[in-house]
Parts: sequence; structure tokens; C-alpha cells
Amino acid sequence: MAAVFRRPHRISRLDSKERSKRRREMALVVAAVVLVVALTWAELRFLGVNSYLFLALFNINLILLIVVLFVVGRNVVKLLLERRRRVLGSGLRAKLVGVFMLLSFVPTLVMFLLSVRFVQTSIDYWFRAQVETSMEQALSVGQTAYSQMRAQLERQAAFLAQDLQNHRREGQALEEWLARKREEYGLSLCGILGPDRFRQVWIAAPEWGKRWAELEPEVPWAELEPGRLWVGTKRGKHADVLGGVWARPGGRDGFLVLGISVEPGLMARLDQVGQGVGEYRQLQNLKYPLKITLYLVLALMSLLVLLGALWFGFRLAREISAPVQALAQATERIAQGDLSVRIQDDSRDELGLLVHSFNRMAEDLEASHARVSAANEQLARQYMALEAQNRYIQAILDNVTAGVLSLDSQGRVVTLNPAAERILGRDAESARGVSVLEVLGEEQRGAIEEARRVLRGSLGSQWQRRMQVQTPVGPLRLLVTAVSIMDAQGGDGGVVVVFEDISELEKMQRLDAWKEVARRIAHEIKNPLTPIKLSAQRLERKFGSEVDDPEVFSQCTGLIVRQVEALQAMVTEFSAFAKLPEIQIQEMDLPPVVQETVEVFRGSHPHIGWECVAAPVRPILGDPEALRRVFFNLVLNAAEALSEIEDPRVQVRIYAARQRVCVDVADNGPGIDPGEQERVFEPYYSTKRGGTGLGLAIVKSLVTEHHGRVSVRPARPRGTIFTVELPVARRAGGRA
Repeated sequence: MAAVFRRPHRISRLDSKERSKRRREMALVVAAVVLVVALTWAELRFLGVNSYLFLALFNINLILLIVVLFVVGRNVVKLLLERRRRVLGSGLRAKLVGVFMLLSFVPTLVMFLLSVRFVQTSIDYWFRAQVETSMEQALSVGQTAYSQMRAQLERQAAFLAQDLQNHRREGQALEEWLARKREEYGLSLCGILGPDRFRQVWIAAPEWGKRWAELEPEVPWAELEPGRLWVGTKRGKHADVLGGVWARPGGRDGFLVLGISVEPGLMARLDQVGQGVGEYRQLQNLKYPLKITLYLVLALMSLLVLLGALWFGFRLAREISAPVQALAQATERIAQGDLSVRIQDDSRDELGLLVHSFNRMAEDLEASHARVSAANEQLARQYMALEAQNRYIQAILDNVTAGVLSLDSQGRVVTLNPAAERILGRDAESARGVSVLEVLGEEQRGAIEEARRVLRGSLGSQWQRRMQVQTPVGPLRLLVTAVSIMDAQGGDGGVVVVFEDISELEKMQRLDAWKEVARRIAHEIKNPLTPIKLSAQRLERKFGSEVDDPEVFSQCTGLIVRQVEALQAMVTEFSAFAKLPEIQIQEMDLPPVVQETVEVFRGSHPHIGWECVAAPVRPILGDPEALRRVFFNLVLNAAEALSEIEDPRVQVRIYAARQRVCVDVADNGPGIDPGEQERVFEPYYSTKRGGTGLGLAIVKSLVTEHHGRVSVRPARPRGTIFTVELPVARRAGGRA
């Protein structure tokens, strides 16, 4: 049962491992062959053993044993390492392999011990002393018979040669004598050869015709010694022959040839016995190597049986654990989020059914995950849209000037924007979740309670009221609007309260109203003033000398003229206030304008101590003439406030703060009542005798048109500080 994950890179990695394994196996085989050759040469060279095949087989068995031990040890070590590393499935494989090893070890051990005993008994029996003695005795018997036949043949040759030497016979007599001696001695061949090895007399059995032809070339004719018998043997199909050649003295009389026939196969058996004895003695030298070789063969076979059991155990363990391991690995990868994993398996057993069920489960999980991912992506997009909308709404709430306060259905604070924090003097974090009655001041509590009472039970309705409250930033005129909201289920979702600062709006409305009043007053008063002044002057010229009291008349006409001139000046200011010129915005440096204004007053009011401090600031966008008028009015206001001060001083300071250029005009005059500080910028409000109350109103209007702010605060230890804040010019790219 095979389990393969659909991962091409894993397949390529396995191929690389397989190639490396094959290279190692090839190197091992080459090393084994080299080792066999080296051991065989060493044993032949130093031990003197002649059996190449035996030594080669012995060395092959030894090396096979080493290889088998290596393979078995390698598998065992691999299994132990996997067990130690807690590789998935290693425990089950170890148990199965252990069971197979245990089941095969006991019978294999018994078989090995019995085989060793059998081999030891057999080899000891083969090489016991009785066998060697019997073989040597058999060889001795054969050799004795051969020696006796040789000795007999040699005596007969000596007798015949002596008889021939003593009695010279020739012709028929010699032939008859040899025939008689052949019968007497039981010879198969009896003949005389001349010095030229020509047959003089030749009496032989039929088989000797061919045997002598084979034996004659082997006779060392030149080396024969007189009186000595040379003996040779030849094996035939029907009989073996033993022939001898006796050189007659001096070789002058030729050679005496004798031969006897031996039982067929006797010589061959004698040679076989001799060869057997030689081989037996040679085998005796290999008794212990043979034992060791047989022991090694038995050990090899036993180890092969164990290896087969081990291999079968590994295979069976792999068949059982591979699907389980594949399932565990696939489950782990699914747990890590890889839902595309599948297990390839073609078996039809219970494990195959389990694998198929897992694949179906993985497919269902992948499909469900795809649906969930699509839903999550849609939810993420909706969440991002809602988050963007929330950030947009939060940005609006953070930047609107109106304070926004939301309450839940129990009257607890849910949200509080920065403007509401500033108005109410409470931090949003500390106020969140707290009852609204604890957050608001005395002035707002009653209004909010009234709003909740009115809005309770009427979802979507609205409540609105104007009120003046005291805040950390001063008294403010607020337009409070409360709206009830519904939750997602259509129930009571609480109340949203909006605090809108309408102080500036009311000021602008009053300013616009005063501008309209000033325009109308200037229009209605300006026309009759000139005729009145001219008429008074004409009366003075025409009737000044004719009246009874010219002095009184002159005083009256002069008073009329002066009052008319005062009214004309007032009308001029009214016109200037009602018709402020349109400003011409340009990039400019503010310090020169301020310093120029201070220098003008330094010359016209030398009794005042003037100080102008300018820090490096960035350019602004403004109208130089309009700003010159602003600072002229502020400095003039400060100078006029010092008319009754013994040590009058005016300090003008220019500095930068929060992307703005700020100008402080401070004096050490009597100051302004804190309750009147917010009214000083209203038209026609003045604390000075004869003041029109339009100078600071003009300052307020011009600074507002420059998108700036002007404020007043008391100085320490006494006096007043007017502060003008103007935004710096924007650089290219929109950065300040």
C-alpha cells in the first residue's frame, strides 16, 4: 500500500536519495569484489593453498556474511534512530519487526546449533585416524605389489642376461630358449633388440604389439646403464602392461626386453588410491578452514533467514504503518492549513477504505474552506468598508467644532469627540461608561434630563435648546440638539447630543447687524452734517458781530461745528466698519509690518517704553495693508490704555507655534475685567471715554478673513495681552 503526497519537490528529493543509495551500493559491491581478490591472493601467497575455487568461495562467504551483518545492522540502527526521533509509525514498525525477529530467532538458533553439531561431527569423522590409516594401507598394498612385480621382472632380466652371457645361442636355439624361459617365468614379452634396436628375437602376447609401440618412445635409450633395468607401464583397454629394458653390457649385444601383463584397471586403481591419499592429506590442511567456512555458511544462512524475517517484518510494518503514517502526516498538514493534500492508495482493504474516507473528508474540508474563505473575503471587504466609513466618521467627529456626545439607553456615555471633551472638560476615556449626569455640569444636567424625558418613548424625535454655559475655555453660547436613535432591532438605542458653539456665530450675526446699522447711520447722518456745519459757520460769519453777546454766540456756533466734526469722524468710522475693503492675499513676511508699526508709535509716544522681539518665523499669506491696520489698532489700543500709568510699557513679541505665526501685544495698563474679555471685540463696545468700540471689531473682522484668531487674556502682574494667530504659507505639495 503506497501513500504519495502530491508534491513534485518531494518526489525529486526521493529520486535524489535513491540515486545516492544506488551509488553507495555499487561502491560496496566493487569493494567486496576487490576484497575477495585480495584475500584469495594473500592466502595463496602466504598459506600455500592450491584450491583457488575453495578460497574464492570461502572469501565470498566471508564477505557476504559481512554484507549481511551490515545490512541487518543498518536496518536495526535505522529503526532505533527512528524510534529515538519519535518518527511517526516507528513504534509500530519496531513492534512488528521485533515480533518477527523473535519468532524467527529461536528456530533459526536451534537449526544453527544442530547444523554446527552435525558439521563438526561429520568433519571429525571424515578426518579421523582410521580413515587415513586405511587409505595409506591400501596405497601401501598397491605400491608393494607394484614393487614386487618390478623386482621380479628385474631378477628375471638379470638371470636371462647372465644366462645369455654365459651361453651364447643364436638362431633357432635362441628363439626356443627365450620361448621356454617366457613360459617358465610367466612373461608376456621376451625379446632381444640389436644395438640398433632392431628386433632379433621377439616373442610376445598379442596385446604387446600395440603396447610396445606406445612404450618404446618413452625408453631413455641413451641413458640406459648396463646391468640396470628400466621399467615402464602402459594402461590398456583389456590389460595393463609392465615392461622393462635391460641394457646388455656395453650395449654391444643390444637390449633385453621383458614384459608382463597385469590385471586390467589395477594400475589405474593404484593411481587413484595414490591420488586419493594425496588429496586426503591436502584436505587435512584445510580441515579447520573448512569447518570455519561451513560455520560461516551456516551463520550466513541463519542470518539470511533472520534478514528475511526482518525484511518481511519491515515490509509488513510498512504495509500497515505507511497508510497510517500518511494519514497522520496528511492530518498534520490539514491542521497547518494545507487542505489540498490527498493520499494516493489503490488497495481495497479496510485501510484503503479509511484512506478513501479521508480523501472525501479533505475534499469536503477544502470546499468548505473555499466557501468560508470567500465569505471571509466578503466580510473582510465589508469590514474594511465599514472600518473606512468609521474612520471617516471618526475623522469628521474629531475635526468638527461641534461637540458630539452619544448615550446608551441607560444614559451612560458611549462616545465623546474632542470638541465635546473641550466643551465639557472631561476626557473621553474617563467619561466612557459613566452616567451622563456625572459628566455634565449643573447647567447641562437639567437640559439633558429634560431631553431624555421628552425623547423617551418617541424614537427618532428631536429636542433642541440654546443655553449659555461656563466651560474651561470660558463662557460659551451653545445650541444643544438631542436626537433619539434606534438600535439594529428597532429598540431604544440611546440618545445623540450635539453641543454646537454658536458664540462666534452670534458674534458674527451681531457684527453683521452692526455693520448694517453703521451703514444706515452713516447714510442717514452723513447727509445733514455738512449743511449743519456750513450753516453754523455762516451764522458765525454773518451774525457774529450783530448779536448782543458775540462771545456766547461764537461759543455756540463753535460748539456746533466741533460736534458736527465729531459726528463726521464717527460717521467715517462707521463707513469704514461697514465697508471694509476686500483683502488682497499674497505671501509676505509679518515681522517687518509689525516692527514698522511699533516704530511709528515709538516716535509718536516717546514716553512709553517700547520693546519688539521677533523670532525667526516662516512667511504667511496675507494683505500687508490690512494687517498693518490690524496691528495699528492693537498698538493704538495699548498706548491709549497707558494714559494714566506712571511707567507705561508695551511689549510686542513675534514667534511661531503649531504651524502658525503668533504676535503678542502686551501692556501694563489697568487691564480688562475677565467678565468683559469676550465683549471687547463686539462693535460699539468700549471701556474708554469717547471710544467708538469699532477698532477691535475691525481687528477681529480682518483677522478672521485671514483665517486666523485673535484673543485676549490678562497679563501678570497686571495689564492685557492681545494675541493674533495667523497660519503660515503652504509649500509646494500642500505641506505647511
